[in-house]
Amino acid sequence: MSVRVAVLGLGEAGSEIASDLVEAGAVVQGYDPVRPAPAGVQEHRSEAEAVTGADVVLSVNSAADATTALRNGAPAARQAVWADLNTGSAGLKRDLTAALAEASETSVFADVALLTPVPGKGLRTPMLASGPGARRLAEILTPLGAGAEIVDGEPGEAATRKLLRSVFFKGLAAAVVEALAAARAAGLEPWLRDNIADELARADSTTVERLVTGSVEHAVRRSHEMAAAAALLVDLGVEPRIARASHDLLAELAAVGSVDASRVDASRVDASRADASRADASRNDASRNDASRNDATHARTTHAKERTA
Repeated sequence: MSVRVAVLGLGEAGSEIASDLVEAGAVVQGYDPVRPAPAGVQEHRSEAEAVTGADVVLSVNSAADATTALRNGAPAARQAVWADLNTGSAGLKRDLTAALAEASETSVFADVALLTPVPGKGLRTPMLASGPGARRLAEILTPLGAGAEIVDGEPGEAATRKLLRSVFFKGLAAAVVEALAAARAAGLEPWLRDNIADELARADSTTVERLVTGSVEHAVRRSHEMAAAAALLVDLGVEPRIARASHDLLAELAAVGSVDASRVDASRVDASRADASRADASRNDASRNDASRNDATHARTTHAKERTA
């Protein structure tokens, strides 16, 4: 007998996962209020219709829609694993677990974290699963081609790991975007792009520890360096969001001498921020003064030429 899977949310991720499930031989029941179901997926008019008779429900809409989807669909679920694949907080996953328990006495919840973008990988996207339904979810989906790693613990454990990972990956992406924007303004984008690619290619198992220890040991000097970098971006017309955030973190590390941010001395950090702000203001004043002197020189030169003429 074929596995029956409901997919709620047929956007880019949901459609690829649903299509892979169909190809693997599952019966797939889909619902999306806007997008049509891909080929082979049985299209339904509501969440409740889609989850009826399903062994597994995959909620792949958004964190903002996850609660509504569950409340609309869960009363129709019977002995199903309700797997929420949306990127949300651990608190949201716990709330969804409680809501499912109220709506369906026989269904169990699984907190699922997708670790890489779904496009191109579909059902084979690496995922973590926690909560009471995690093991059963893996037992059902693994034979169909999914790679679900079970994380011991309650719902929220998988989400926590995903979001901690996001701090690094999305933070890295933001730093690259800001740096390249500044390099573009300076006419140096190709050089910086190659430099960044080279650094990433040379990263190895020692890189993380080197980044952490180096930031602590050289926090004072590097905080000054990032204040200068932020000032450069201002001069280039680029808002230094990441540069300033990096400066603030380094100022905190300089204040406590370790990565234990809970021991930070707020007054010392505020003083460091004030120093950076004064440095920015001083540079801006100097630029305005230089511009004023240039304007005055130009005016005198023009006046002298007119007199000579």
